[in-house]
Amino acid sequence: MFENYNIILASLSPRRRHLLSEMGIKFEACVSHVNETYPETMPADEVALFLSRKKSEFFNQNDMASNDIVITADTLVSLHGEIIPKPIDEAQACEFLRQLSGNMHLVYTGVTLKSKNRLHSFLSESKVWFRTLSEEDICTYVKKYKPLDKAGAYGIQEWIGYVGIERIEGSFFNVMGLPTSMLYEELKEFTETN
Repeated sequence: MFENYNIILASLSPRRRHLLSEMGIKFEACVSHVNETYPETMPADEVALFLSRKKSEFFNQNDMASNDIVITADTLVSLHGEIIPKPIDEAQACEFLRQLSGNMHLVYTGVTLKSKNRLHSFLSESKVWFRTLSEEDICTYVKKYKPLDKAGAYGIQEWIGYVGIERIEGSFFNVMGLPTSMLYEELKEFTETN
């Protein structure tokens, strides 16, 4: 479908790379080095879009080939309007999971598509319900899976997702870090109008 384009995924995330590969899209992966700060008063859904756009700024449109498309994304977890970031250590990971336990939280992924002539961003939202987790569940998960590189201190595709998540509204893959179905449709439209 996108064979005529040089698609670049600007992400360190092995999950995003896996999902894009499973979509059957050929791409090269690289990293966009940007400062991921954002205004403190900005709402969580706007932060995900803001950071995906900020990551795309690493790529100068003047330097891009006419068939290049860069994909940047940012995923975050929001509980009661507060962003739950990546934990700095195992103790904080456990604390974040205690907060998510027995609650519904939101997962936002902002995605930006960038070509030589165009910039387009979109947002995906998923609602995730955790059952009440025992302290043993939380400690076991954090010690074994070390989710320090994950927003909200968990990976839905890991053990905690299998045993701890009661239900989801929205895209499962969005919670992993890339709303695959929405991305496919947005990429099709982007290439048709590029």
